[in-house]
Amino acid sequence: MFSSKGARSSGSGQANAKGRGMFSVIGPDMAVTGDVRATADLHIDGSIEGDVACASLVQGADSRIVGGITAETARVAGTIEGSVRVKHLTVERSARIAGDIEYEDITIENGGQVDGRLKRVGTETAATGPRAVPDAGREQAA
Repeated sequence: MFSSKGARSSGSGQANAKGRGMFSVIGPDMAVTGDVRATADLHIDGSIEGDVACASLVQGADSRIVGGITAETARVAGTIEGSVRVKHLTVERSARIAGDIEYEDITIENGGQVDGRLKRVGTETAATGPRAVPDAGREQAA
């Protein structure tokens, strides 16, 4: 698991993440101070003091993140103190977020708490580029 071959394959990034279903885990007994970056999916059950950037984030109910989060998708169940910037966000009922959220689509389960501003960003700001169809529909309606 910790061989040099594994280290090389995790450094190669997206191709391996898609091909082998690669993911990283920060367990409940771990406390990280500093920024965390992952090219693959990331599951956090421990605590992090720093920014988190990954493809897809799953946060456990007992975890805590103090810092900003940037991801394509995120499913949060623990505590976050900081900004969240994602395309697809699910806030579970046990989640507590204190910070501003930028999202394309969001689901907040009953009981999930958000203390901050919610800002829906259109696909114009997304990595995939602008969507022409919805804009054309608005022009026709006007």
